[in-house]
Formats: sequence, C-alpha cells, structure tokens
Amino acid sequence: MGDTRRRQPRPHWVVVGVVVAALVVALLVQGYARRQVGRSTTVAPGSPAPAPPGSLLTWSDGTLRRSPPPPMTVALTFDDGPDPTWTPKLLDLLRAKHVPATFFVVGAQAVQHPELVRRELAAGHDVGSHTFTHAELSALPTWRQDLELSLTQTALAGAASVHTALLRPPYSSTPGDLTGPEAEIVRRAARLGYLVTLADRDGEDWRRPGVGRILANAEPQGSDGAVVLLHDGGGDRSQTVAAVSRMIDDLRMRGFQFKTVSELAVDNARATGPVRGLAHQRGVALQLALRAAFALVDVLTWLLLPVGILVLLRALIVAAFARRHARRRLDLPLDGSQPAVSIVVPAYNEAVGIAGAVTSLAASEYPAFEIIVVDDGSSDGTGDIVERLRLPRVQVIRQVNAGKAAALNTGVRLARHEIVVCVDADTQFESDTLAWLARPFADPHVGAVSGNTKVANRGRLIGRWQHIEYVMGFNLDRRLYDVLDCMPTVPGAVGAFRRGALVDVGGISEDTLAEDTDVTVAVNRAGWRVVYEERARAWTEAPATWGELWRQRYRWCYGTLQAMWKHRAAIVQRSGGHVGRRGIPYVVAFQVVLPLLAPLVDLLALYGVVFYDPWVVLAYWGGFNVVQLALAAYAFRLDGEPLRPLWALPLQQFVYRQFMYAVIVQSVVAAVAGISLRWHKLERTGITVPTPEPTGRD
Repeated sequence: MGDTRRRQPRPHWVVVGVVVAALVVALLVQGYARRQVGRSTTVAPGSPAPAPPGSLLTWSDGTLRRSPPPPMTVALTFDDGPDPTWTPKLLDLLRAKHVPATFFVVGAQAVQHPELVRRELAAGHDVGSHTFTHAELSALPTWRQDLELSLTQTALAGAASVHTALLRPPYSSTPGDLTGPEAEIVRRAARLGYLVTLADRDGEDWRRPGVGRILANAEPQGSDGAVVLLHDGGGDRSQTVAAVSRMIDDLRMRGFQFKTVSELAVDNARATGPVRGLAHQRGVALQLALRAAFALVDVLTWLLLPVGILVLLRALIVAAFARRHARRRLDLPLDGSQPAVSIVVPAYNEAVGIAGAVTSLAASEYPAFEIIVVDDGSSDGTGDIVERLRLPRVQVIRQVNAGKAAALNTGVRLARHEIVVCVDADTQFESDTLAWLARPFADPHVGAVSGNTKVANRGRLIGRWQHIEYVMGFNLDRRLYDVLDCMPTVPGAVGAFRRGALVDVGGISEDTLAEDTDVTVAVNRAGWRVVYEERARAWTEAPATWGELWRQRYRWCYGTLQAMWKHRAAIVQRSGGHVGRRGIPYVVAFQVVLPLLAPLVDLLALYGVVFYDPWVVLAYWGGFNVVQLALAAYAFRLDGEPLRPLWALPLQQFVYRQFMYAVIVQSVVAAVAGISLRWHKLERTGITVPTPEPTGRD
C-alpha cells in the first residue's frame, strides 16, 4: 500500500556480487588448475624434427646447446607429481637405496601437496617444472605458455620458497620424437634460461605394461648414460615403484652411478635457488587461493547429490499430496449453508483496476454479502470511482494513508458479518468464487480459507512464466499444506477469515510486509484450521515488467522471512496447529534454503560443461526438466488449465528461475543486515479475465 514509514534499503549488490564473483573465480581457477592433470590433450601437429643427440638442452651464446649424460651415469626422473600416494613410496624407496632423483612437478599438484615438494628438496633431490596444468605447450598461445611456466614458479615459491631452473615440457620424450612445434617450444624455454630435460630412455610406465616391460624400456643399453623418464603421479604407479627398485639394483650391479639432472649439466648449475620477499608471498597467496578453491568446489560438488535428491523428493511429495487432496475433494453442489459475508477491499491508488474488481465482486452469485472498499489515502480518485459505480451493497471508507494492514483492520472492524473475505484491489472474482470461499466455514473449526489465485495477464512471456509458477508452485504447495493441516499463507488476492479467528490473534498485524503470511500463521497457532479451496478462483494482475516483478517478489520474500522469524517459536509449540512443525520448516527448506543453493548447482553445471563431460551435465539438466515438466503437467491438469503454456517451462530455467534466485539472495542479505524495507506500490494496467478454454478440469 502507501506505507512510507519504512526506509528504502540501500542495494546490497556489492555483497551479493562479491560472493558470486568469488564463486565464479573459484570455479574458474579450480577448473583451470585441474583440467589437464593426468588427462589427454591435443598435441600440436607436425612431423618429428631432426635433432642431434643430447637430452639436456641449454641456451648459450645465442645457440641451443645439447649434451648427453656421461657414460655409466643414470638420472632417474619422475613426472606428474607430487602424488599423495605414490610420491612418498618412491621417496622412501630412494632413501633406502641412497639414490638421488629429479622430480618434475605439476604446479597445481605442488599447490595441493607442498609438504611433498619440501620433502623432495630436503632429501637432496632436484625439483623441476612440468608446467602448472600439465598442458601441451606447443598447442597453446604464447601468453598461455608464459602463464603455465610463471604459475609453476609461483607455486614452488609458495610451497618451498624456491625457484627452479629445470623444465620438462609435458608429453615430451626423447629428442628424436620432438615435432617441429615442440622443438620450437624447447628452444624458447632454453632462451628463457631453463635447462630443458628430455629423456634418453622412456619407461612408458603410464601404459602400465608390467614391470618387465618398464625395465626393458627404461634401462640403458651398454655403457651409455641416460636420463630415464618415469612417473610418480597421474594414476596407479605401483608398477613404477616395483620397477624402480629392480632397476636400481640391476644398474648398480652393472656399475652405473645415479645422479640428479643438475649434476649432469655441463656447468653443474644448481637446480633450484631460494625465493624470498614478495615472490614468496605471491606463492603463499596462490597456494591459499587455490586450496580454498579446491575445497570449495569439492564441497559444492558433494552438495549436488543432496540438492538433486531434495528437488526430486519435493516433486514426489508434492505430487503425492496433491493427488490425495484432489481425491478427497467433495464435489457437492453449492446448495448448503451460505452465511452472510463481508468483503473487504483495501485500496491505495488503484484507479486502473478498482472498477473491474468491485464490479466482479458485486456480480457474485451469493445471497448475502456486503462490500467495504477502504480507500487508504489514495491520491488518484480510487474512492470516487467506486462511488460513481453506484452498486448496491458497496460502501467506501476513506482513511489517512496507514498501510495495507491498517486498511484491512479498518474493514474488518466495520464488517457486519462473521465471515470476512479479503480481496486485493487488482483482483476479479468469478461468479461462484464467493460461494466456494464461504463453503468450508460450515466446519466450525475452520478459521481461514485460501482461494486459488490465477494470473490474468499471461499473454506475454513474463506473465506466462508467472502463470506456470502460480499453478505448479503456489497451488500445488497449498494442496500439500491443506492435507498436512499447515497452511502458512492465505493470499491477499483471495482469502477468507472467520471474525473470531481474527479476534483471537489481535487482527491483521503490521509487524511484517507479508501480512497475509503473518496472520495465517497466527491463526494456525491459535488452533484454527486453514484450508485450501481450489474452486474459489480469482484473477489477479501479475507484474508486467521485470522491475515490477522484482519489487513484488522482493517484498514477498522479505516479508515471509520476517513472518517465519516472528513465529519461530511455533516450531516447538505443542498446542495449536501444525504450521510450526510442518509448514514453517517446509517454507524455509524449499522456499529459502533450496533456492539459495540452486544457483550453485547452475554454476557447477556450467563448470562441468566447460571443464568436464558436457553430456553428463546435459543429461542431469535434461532429467531435471523432465521432472519439472511432468510435475507442471500434473498441476495444470488438477487446476483445469490447458497445457499449451508449458512450452515456456524449459526457457524458464534460463531466465526466470535465476531471476527469482537473485531476489531470494537479495532478500536474505537484506534481512541478515537488518535493513527495513518499505511497501512497494506496483503500477497497474488493468486486466481482462480470460475466457475459459475447454480442458480436462474435473
């Protein structure tokens, strides 16, 4: 209504934006860091480039220098680690046999297991770079190549405060196997100052061909020295551990010595140098950021299963209770007791739709009723329009603007009958709606009745989406609430109350912006039954623009949070109705918590499409839509609605659903921050009640 006593909250998009941005960055960083490790990649095409012998490559005096290992000398090298399972086993083996080795680490793995990098260095082993994500460098643009190398150096700086001069490009083997693009990468890395280490013998242990085959591939022939390529990460390396143990014994018996790669270099340069100051701090920051991202994504991934189960469980539960509600409905003619009814219409600047609303109410096929229009300080002549209609049984009450709750209380106070129907000023009744609303009050335990709100302006896509939401969301839930006797909301558009129930709870409270939810929960807690009558249909004007929709739903959600918090004691209340133990937990779980988690599912789905198997994600999304479509079709059938609008349901998942998530997130942030929200008056354009179409309505 026109209540302006509450201040307008400042936008909280900074907070929400920071959270969303942090999640997006975490997903991107985690996806980048884990995308390539241990996985196949696209290798740049090209034929092997003729290369002279020499597995150790450096840049000196403008020339790429190649040098082979000395005779009777072996450098054991291990790629793709550090791995928490296999790297420690190899380190234990090497320590027991007093053999030095060289570990070419993947930067992303070093971030996750910095203690293993430090252990490798403490044991006297060399540590070199194997890029940050195990990416095929020749298939990347120059900026990505530089990023892969620099991130690995930063990771080592954070993990062990060192910088390495050693590099082995992923997917490289012997010098003779290099393609033209790979040879260019080697040349460029050497120019950057790296000692590029290829292999003389490739054990091909990643194929897991058996210990004997690994030994045959890896052990040098005759007295030739060799850099031996093996792996300590990227998969099951049990065969590698067994092969290394036998290889050390075999080669020692043949008189070979074991050295690190840096000990084989011509100038005997150190493999690593110390890093301090800002470079070390950057490494620590990278380590903390990546480990936080890894942990966050792992947690979110584990949430996918319970969220999926929760969505499916809700669909099954709602459908089951809706079916039960439909079966127990009493299809009796409207010829029973029809008590006199007072209709209260609170109105603030409703000139556009008030005539249609009051005219439809006055045309109700009901024997005894009065209509009280409470003009809550309108400045557009709302009250004058009603008076000019000169309809029988209609009176206009004018008051200074005080808000919707105050207007409703004024109408209830002046009402002459025990049954009070509350109607929004933009809503039109069908001719028999009043009769259906009054009918449940034949039960003296019924304190309130919820009607069935229909979206009238459903011609545009935004209206059609709201129509779908009303039918498959609000109305299905009301059927469940009715069966479980825990109705949390009698909508302001179409609802009725017993005057005695309103007196018990002190009238319509002004404590929250969702006065309909507030009073309904209060009536439940006072021990009255609240029921749903789907045949009491009323047509309302839904917001026609995204801005109007935002303001309406923001108020709804914020007010619902206020009402749930106000009545939190009902959860442990033993007397009264079941709204506390059933209705409030359901609202919190499925209208607050689940929508808050749902955007994370969407982010993870996008992450899966980009970084993992898109078909798995699409199958998950397709299954979700099938469930939603089936539930919507059932809801439309129960409500007697044609199924044609459901073509817009899949599109709803891309735009409308995310829009509602944003509303809920913003509302929760505002509520947690303690911001007061004022009532937002929506702009009206007027409605025309659609002509009923032939359906399968019972």
